[in-house]
Amino acid sequence: MNRDQAHKGSQSAPALDGDAPHIMVVDDDDRLRKLLRRYLSENGYRVTTAGTAAEAEARLRGLAFDLLVLDVMMPGESGVALTRRLRRHMSVPILLLTAMGEPEDRIAGLESGADDYLTKPFEPRELLLRIATILRRTRAVPPAAAAETPLRIGDFEFHPARGELMRDGESVRLTHTEAQLLTLFVSQPGVTLSREELCRHSGIDAGGRAIDVQITRLRRKIEPDPRAPRYLLTVWGEGYTLRPV
Repeated sequence: MNRDQAHKGSQSAPALDGDAPHIMVVDDDDRLRKLLRRYLSENGYRVTTAGTAAEAEARLRGLAFDLLVLDVMMPGESGVALTRRLRRHMSVPILLLTAMGEPEDRIAGLESGADDYLTKPFEPRELLLRIATILRRTRAVPPAAAAETPLRIGDFEFHPARGELMRDGESVRLTHTEAQLLTLFVSQPGVTLSREELCRHSGIDAGGRAIDVQITRLRRKIEPDPRAPRYLLTVWGEGYTLRPV
């Protein structure tokens, strides 16, 4: 993304209200941080910035955000390390930005708890689409799911209307992507859902192993032994199915 690209799209910033999604951009590159702030503001978002993980955490203590856009390679704590640490107590959606585009890097980012992963350099319009997709899937609850009663999955109880997983009266933290996937499975128990269908309904990138990484993360939270799943099963050559018992 360069200065000319940032000028494409809206030429004047729209008036923002308090309902506009609030995004925090965390990047140690001052120039890119300013470009992203201007570009996202011109496209209707409220934007706060930070140059380090420590600054980002200070912002999080005083402000509420709809999405975090984190650079992976920052001095001090990396974006991946920050994501992993935030996931212990926060479910705010996270989009990682990085110059490292190898599949292993992408998998590491998703396994840390990120909702999406975008490689630099990127087209500004693609960034907007990724952000819109994440916000759409994290804010919307399918009407059919909202009307369903809680479903038991072993020792757990999932409430699709609010995307909450409970065990012994305690809430088990899910990322937005994990909650979206579990809501989809719960709406069709026993039905095999293809990888393509899961990606389409949850907004996950269909390329690479992104969906498999998210399934692995979900199994770690609902399965007694994620290596030998009892509930979230692989149907070889077809996809995945949830069989609550």
